[in-house]
Amino acid sequence: MTTLSPCLKQATPVVVDHAIGSYIFGTDGEKYLDFTSGIGVTSTGHCHPRVVAAAREQAGKIIHAQFTTVMHTPLLDLTDKLGEVLPQGMDSVFYLNSGSEAVEAAIRQARMATGRPNIIAFHGGFHGRTVAAASLTTAGTKFRSGFSPIMGGVHISPFPYAFRYGWDEETAVTFALKELDYLLSTISSPADTAGFIIEPALGDGGYLPTPSAFLEGLRERATHHGIILILDEVQAGVGRTGKFWGHQYSTITPDILITAKGLASGFPLSAIAAPLGLMEKAWAGSQGGTYGGNAVSCAAAVATLDVVREENLVENARVRGLQLQAGLKRLAATRPMIGDVRGLGLMQGVEFVDADGDPNPEAAAAVQQAAIAQNLLLLTCGTRGNVVRVIPALIVSDQEIEQGLSAFEAALNASGAVPLLDAAALTGATV
Repeated sequence: MTTLSPCLKQATPVVVDHAIGSYIFGTDGEKYLDFTSGIGVTSTGHCHPRVVAAAREQAGKIIHAQFTTVMHTPLLDLTDKLGEVLPQGMDSVFYLNSGSEAVEAAIRQARMATGRPNIIAFHGGFHGRTVAAASLTTAGTKFRSGFSPIMGGVHISPFPYAFRYGWDEETAVTFALKELDYLLSTISSPADTAGFIIEPALGDGGYLPTPSAFLEGLRERATHHGIILILDEVQAGVGRTGKFWGHQYSTITPDILITAKGLASGFPLSAIAAPLGLMEKAWAGSQGGTYGGNAVSCAAAVATLDVVREENLVENARVRGLQLQAGLKRLAATRPMIGDVRGLGLMQGVEFVDADGDPNPEAAAAVQQAAIAQNLLLLTCGTRGNVVRVIPALIVSDQEIEQGLSAFEAALNASGAVPLLDAAALTGATV
């Protein structure tokens, strides 16, 4: 009997029968509120009728039109649609299948454009599992260990993780920028540095928004030294953070932008975007791929972008995200083992600590598992596995947010791992 690889570990025991909107219906007859969105992929919810219709129609025309052999209209239409939302000046796009592929294309582009070998990434970043992408990933050793040697020319600099350091954000940013300058002075000369790569909000690394001041410091250094600034918007992009792109909370524009996940509502599709003058520096034959820019995926992406715009989903993500964060902070206020609640839009993280303030992955796992009994699906993340991430679809309603918060509170109570403050402390807190 053939089985799935034993390395594939499910976060929940749910087997899906069908799904619609914010809900998954299991073969067990249960209805689950899905606050995982396929790890931030089902941006328009499960099986949005316009996305389904677009994919069905395209599948009846042509499924696979290899885009270096023949061109197809969904690819051209999608390129026009992306041009409406990409940062000004980013007028050239290359399509692939996955986030990892797009990351590798971006670093290849940076090296070719500059003629320099090195890439600087940042602690806690997740950029993929393929060899080059994993070499940039420090969201956990499980992503990069056991298959050395990994790609050379990669150097890692601190991320301004204020909660971990016990500092305010300004202090953390100042420290991280000074350490980056030290790295450029001691390990990777600017003359050898092709690119910086960073997420506007860490994904697997713990759902940490990258401070605007840090992004602006990177932009300043990249411009001064001729380094390519690559923003990995695989998870944060397409409205997830309450802006169309996560970096738009800052003043910067990247040199290369990477998008995937929510772009096609669940169909495999990714892309890198850059100014034409930069994209033209790719070597002949360096961009391609059998399945990149698949016709059905592109048709789904066109429909996705239409839905995001016409249903005002970016603004919905912002408003519902504020509601979600306020509710999570209310629950954290009486539970000292919740050390931090943070996030942007519908990308919220709840960090669990022990009595000494150290990472508490056991509590995070207990709460995530207890939520399943409350018919709420969640995931964990963080470099120590001590963060529960909350990722509703962009179509989520205020009632569904409240339903999710109620279920999360019940899971906190049922887990036994996150006790309330005692009565005396609660009384003192309200005086």
